[in-house]
Amino acid sequence: MQATAQAQPNIALIKYWGKRQTKLNLPAVGSLSITLDSLWTRTYVRFDSGLEKDEFHLNGQLDTIRCRRVSQCLDLMRRRANISYCAAVVSENNFPTEAGLASSASGFAALVLASSKALGLDLTDEELSEIARQSSGSAARSIFGGFVEMELGHCKDGSDAIAHPLIGPEEWPLHVVVVITSDRTKIIGSTEGMQRTSLSSPYYQAWIQNHVSDIEAAKHAIASRDFYALADISEHNCLKMHGLALSTRPALIYWNGATVECMNCVRDLRASGTAAFFTIDAGPQVKVVCAPSETQKVMDALRNVPGVLCVLNSCIGQGARLL
Repeated sequence: MQATAQAQPNIALIKYWGKRQTKLNLPAVGSLSITLDSLWTRTYVRFDSGLEKDEFHLNGQLDTIRCRRVSQCLDLMRRRANISYCAAVVSENNFPTEAGLASSASGFAALVLASSKALGLDLTDEELSEIARQSSGSAARSIFGGFVEMELGHCKDGSDAIAHPLIGPEEWPLHVVVVITSDRTKIIGSTEGMQRTSLSSPYYQAWIQNHVSDIEAAKHAIASRDFYALADISEHNCLKMHGLALSTRPALIYWNGATVECMNCVRDLRASGTAAFFTIDAGPQVKVVCAPSETQKVMDALRNVPGVLCVLNSCIGQGARLL
């Protein structure tokens, strides 16, 4: 009753920000993302009748704080398998955790897949996506590779609030330059940030009402492989999300000085003819999508931005898989 799985974080081009129902973790808006290749979470799960409680180790350290969310996810799997065994979970990230790089997405996608295999459950990718969503909304997308859409869904039980692939990574092989501007854990997590925004931002309803048109514009750009159309809608949607965060009371400021300078750098690159655009999730890290031929130029420019700690390069990757 053991298995190991790997999943990659995904970067939302059209952002998921807001929940319409918290118990099942149902999103208030749909979203659209790309799955990365070189960043990963690897998770080992072992169910054992001799264990008295769940155990969770992250990056070599016993983690009792995050173990609660891990146990809640495992409970969903245990109910499906009709067992009550506790589990030992060992997880490793090769990138900073809870720093705006979607570690919860890759973490829970890997956990759901590994525990499903360990319990002998024969679940479809859609079922895995639904379960992963209940622990982390963005984890539903990391089940799949390439360009992925997360459906808003309308069913009260959340069964249709799942992700599905749009095109595979080989169909539009863009690169993603990941710029690390801080290795600290962010003070306000995404879940709490979304709750604060929905309660206090005067722009929250406008965000929801205009979201469908953003997704449709992004899907059209992907279908036609129109890089600059995708750049326009992705940056627009990203800045709208952070505008929401800034309009929350008290304001949610996820950026640092290097974040802003990286955005300016990318805009300067694009103005000079470089095919590149930025997107930023709830954290200070900047992700720059670019044409493969422009990758080195983009990396060199961003390395020279004051405050940048390191620059990583990734292709668009596959979905979660067993090891």
